[in-house]
Parts: sequence; structure tokens; C-alpha cells
Amino acid sequence: MMKGGMGNMMKQAQMMQANMQKAQAELANTEVEGVASNGMVKITMTCNNDVKRVQIDDAAMDDKETLEDLLLIALKDARAKAEATSAAKMGNVMPAGFKLPF
Repeated sequence: MMKGGMGNMMKQAQMMQANMQKAQAELANTEVEGVASNGMVKITMTCNNDVKRVQIDDAAMDDKETLEDLLLIALKDARAKAEATSAAKMGNVMPAGFKLPF
């Protein structure tokens, strides 16, 4: 009886690993958009932090320091959205109460 229980646990672990790999692959292709100053600066990136696009409104080009700040805000916004999306997706894969070290 003990052996059957161990085999069942191994199957569950393998299924969980396969589901995690699938979720990670989906997240690598999932894009989020960070925005600053009502859309004057937009940064699009994947949930594995691969920046895909940076869009800057012409009006934001007037002041270098302001543009730098807006880029930073948009990047932080995109990163926060990527982390939230990743956490939600991985939360669906992991059993309740199971925490990962990242």
C-alpha cells in the first residue's frame, strides 16, 4: 500500500512539473503594458521581462529629465503587471498553500 501511495505522489509531482512548464511557456508569450502620464510613455514587455516595445509621445520629448522619469515609471508599471500576471498564472498551477522560493 505504501508503494502505491509513493507512485501516486510521483505522478502528481510530474503532472505539476508539466503544468508549471506549460504555464512558464505561456507567460513567456504573454505581454503586459506599463503606462506613464496617461499614455505619454508605454512599455510593452512579456511576463519574463523581455521588453518588446517602447512608445513615446512627441510631447514627452521636450524635457530629458521628465522623459527619463516617465520611462522609469512605465517600466516599473509593466514589471508590476508582469509579476501580478505571473503570480496569478502560477497560483493556478500550484496546490493551495504551496509556496515557491521566487
